[in-house]
Amino acid sequence: MKQKNAMAYKVALTGLIAALSYVVFTFLQIKIIIPGTPEATSIHLGNAICVLGALLLGGALGGIGGAIGMTVGDLLDPIYILSAPKTFILKLCIGLVTGIVAHRIGHLSACKDSKTAFKWSLFAAICGLGFNMIFDPVFSYCYKLIILGKPIAELTLLPNLITTTVNAIASVIVSTAVYNALRPALKKAGLFPIVETSVNTNRFHAKKNAA
Repeated sequence: MKQKNAMAYKVALTGLIAALSYVVFTFLQIKIIIPGTPEATSIHLGNAICVLGALLLGGALGGIGGAIGMTVGDLLDPIYILSAPKTFILKLCIGLVTGIVAHRIGHLSACKDSKTAFKWSLFAAICGLGFNMIFDPVFSYCYKLIILGKPIAELTLLPNLITTTVNAIASVIVSTAVYNALRPALKKAGLFPIVETSVNTNRFHAKKNAA
């Protein structure tokens, strides 16, 4: 794939990831109103799209796509509007963590063995969503403590912990399954790898071949 076409393809896919994350988060979520507060939490697969984007495009573009889509979803919902800045930061970080593990450490796009690709895509998804499981409730608590006060921050902490855990488990399964299903089809269509082969990846293969 020529460099100019590859860049246009990546930009288009980043837009697609943003649109998908918005649609999945906004229209396929199960919203749960937290009693005694104006807040809500939800069970959704928006994070799965963010991770999928990072596996396909790399952490930066995948994270940006997922972050934009879900942030727009927050901004258009009166219940979530105050959470929009938090959403953008956390979803971007999900993509960055997933991308670092998948492409900088595991060289996922260069994997020729489907079992190895599955292993690294699963591990990267677990790392990205594991990060979110820890930092989303903590970040949310601190953010609401400042914006809405201690009573609401404390009332929303446990529901956020539960839904974040459920979302993480479901998103790991879905993102890994979809990525490994798409990978052979993209290869057959000549559209893989999407992530540029880096200098480090070339060195990795050089060492592997020399061994």
